[in-house]
Amino acid sequence: MTTLRTADEPALGGDAPHGEHGEHADHPPHPRGRRLLGAGLVVLAALVAARAATGALGPGILPDRLQDFVTLTLSVIVESMPFVLLGIVLSIVVQVWLPATFFAAWLPRNPVLRRAVISLLGVFLPVCECGNVPLARGLVVKGFSVSDSMTFLIAAPIVNPITILTTYQAFGWSDGVLVSRVLGGFVIANLLGWLYAKKQDQDQLLAPAFAAECRVDAGGPHHEHGAGMRLASSATLFRREMATLLPALFVGAAIAGAVQTLVPRSVLLVLGSNPVWSIAAMMALAFVISICSNVDAFFVLPFASTFLPGGLVAFLVFGPIVDIKMLTLLRTTYRPVVLVQLALVVGLVAAALGLVVNLVA
Repeated sequence: MTTLRTADEPALGGDAPHGEHGEHADHPPHPRGRRLLGAGLVVLAALVAARAATGALGPGILPDRLQDFVTLTLSVIVESMPFVLLGIVLSIVVQVWLPATFFAAWLPRNPVLRRAVISLLGVFLPVCECGNVPLARGLVVKGFSVSDSMTFLIAAPIVNPITILTTYQAFGWSDGVLVSRVLGGFVIANLLGWLYAKKQDQDQLLAPAFAAECRVDAGGPHHEHGAGMRLASSATLFRREMATLLPALFVGAAIAGAVQTLVPRSVLLVLGSNPVWSIAAMMALAFVISICSNVDAFFVLPFASTFLPGGLVAFLVFGPIVDIKMLTLLRTTYRPVVLVQLALVVGLVAAALGLVVNLVA
């Protein structure tokens, strides 16, 4: 019999983790994933070659818009790649090397308190949103409920020391931007965790392919493997996660680069002085630009002279959770309907938070 853990209880027990010590990790990467990864690497090599040729031979080799597309797409990939790799490594540590009872030993059993603690784990994991996707996948495999993993996934890009430090460096304490951002991320993460904890069949939240990876024989044995077996499982997991996530990253980066090339920023800037439209414009910009949460405060800082503070807060809260690149990565883990619901809830809360900041700032 196969099963996937249901909502809150018992989410973190050590008795039946998903794929303990690589039980599921022994499955090699799917052939389709390998083909997608190979195609993505070929396209990436072509983009790098085009960018290098332009730098060596001077401007005019490529049309301006194609040049912008190549530069913007590569910038998203280069910015995101280290965090994706770090996230995959952390995911492997969680799945293969940590004891089965590691989380159950210290996380509260009360669902509300547990989600509050989980949403603060990002303080110890300075990984942006790209790296949190593989890490959240690893937490589900390790025994987190889907709703708990989503709480971590949403809070961690905002409630982590690098994001907090860069936001403080950019804005200090002015207009409550930093406080609003951190509190907003915390509230949204716990709200979504609470909403999805009500779903008894957590399997229905996951993409079918990932749900299949998480299913385990609930009555089967869980062997303790030696270091050699764990290293082999780690290598298999690394290849599989690379084959799953990198194609999604390449596609998301290309779409973000294309949209930025085709949609003039001047269209967004004319909306900046309106209390309502400034929020909508900055959320649209965050969705399109797909910039890493660790550096987005410096990106949006020049807009502070044009946009109201509420628009900046909406950008800083909405962007790390919902953007083109992030949605393509999340599609590897969650069903499309879940992503639509997630985007809707995050958008409404971020917009409401922006309006409050505009009223009181």
